Amino acid sequence: MSSTRFLTGITTTGTPHLGNFVGSIRPSVAASRTPGVQSFYFLADYHALIKCEDPARIQRSTLEIAASWLAAGLDPERVVFYRQSDIPEIPELCWLLTCVTGKGVLNRAHAYKAAGDKNAAAGRDADEGVTAGLFMYPVLMGADILMFKAHKVPVGRDQIQHIEMARDMAASFNHLYGEHFVLPEAVIDDNVATLPGLDGRKMSKSYDNTIPLFSSRAQLQKLIGGILTDSRAPGEPKEVEGSALFQIYQAFATEAETAALRQQYAEGIAWGDAKQLLLERVDQVVAPMRAHYEELLQNPARIEQTLLAGADRARALATPFIREVRSAVGLRSLVQVAAAPKPAKASKAALPAFKQYREADGQFYFKLVAADGRLLLQSTGFAAPKEAGQAIAKLQKEGVSALTSLADRLLPLEGVGTPEVAAALQALAEAV
Repeated sequence: MSSTRFLTGITTTGTPHLGNFVGSIRPSVAASRTPGVQSFYFLADYHALIKCEDPARIQRSTLEIAASWLAAGLDPERVVFYRQSDIPEIPELCWLLTCVTGKGVLNRAHAYKAAGDKNAAAGRDADEGVTAGLFMYPVLMGADILMFKAHKVPVGRDQIQHIEMARDMAASFNHLYGEHFVLPEAVIDDNVATLPGLDGRKMSKSYDNTIPLFSSRAQLQKLIGGILTDSRAPGEPKEVEGSALFQIYQAFATEAETAALRQQYAEGIAWGDAKQLLLERVDQVVAPMRAHYEELLQNPARIEQTLLAGADRARALATPFIREVRSAVGLRSLVQVAAAPKPAKASKAALPAFKQYREADGQFYFKLVAADGRLLLQSTGFAAPKEAGQAIAKLQKEGVSALTSLADRLLPLEGVGTPEVAAALQALAEAV
């Protein structure tokens, strides 16, 4: 298919809030209507098992999230909208990818490292409370993406690492078994609004400061009334910078309405009046969707039918593809004629490569990856991309001799010896 494929997953562990709507649901629904784009939206209920051990909550969250997306205008006839657990090919692909993914790569996954750091800070064993599911979930995420040959994956900056991992998995598999996977790209939209919550921090279930998307009008009024404001009295000019109330209003209002409220802030609008304006503006957007949402909640069979229909469409792609991948690795009928191994691509495709990227901590990193996707070198963080680029240039120019001078900027990696790194650097030098 010539269209570009976008893929987005939503973990089924909570109830959507206003921040989810502004940051994910609304822009994704709008993007799904773009000509020349094929969109895949899935409810990541396998991923939910890593975070939640309450079966009733996972089932309820699946219902609420599906109803939220449909009520917000997602057209299941225009997109592939499905539940992850309805696609048995995904966990099978997860296992096949597991067999080409280095443990060292997973050791560096943010969630796993964060759990280990938290344990270490508390004086516990680094792996206490860490399940194999938490350790392996980047591979499952890779299977979600690679199964449908997604070209673009919209993510926040803290999720870029997972797309890099999926690319590495795809490259490793393609190197061993031929070109089967598309290498996905992360799509970062820095213009998507991040809403503050009731306490001024980012709206998040983790902070318990959210406003549920489909709160009743009475509940919405109560929650908006609880948004933190400063002590300036009516008539005193107020600042829009840092005002959670203003930022939420701006995310739901037109430019003209936002400008009008900005002027009212300067003129000293009372906080109670500002909160009333916010209530009316948010409710104007949410009320029509709320009615549809409540109707859907009362008819779970309709949502179930929609998801199963989406699963049929997804499996129409997944079933033949997993058959292709199974055959590629040798899981074949014994009467099937074995094809000769595919020759390696031209030297350009088989070369090791440096990859420079930015992590969620704001630092810039680079890594040297072998042609088969294995990690050969991994840097520590640099404050600026230029510094990381200079280190890469030094390695490319001086080869293995640069390893000594850069020793404090490189992480020690198990099982990767200097000869292999030297060979990789030499191969890159000869290709220039």
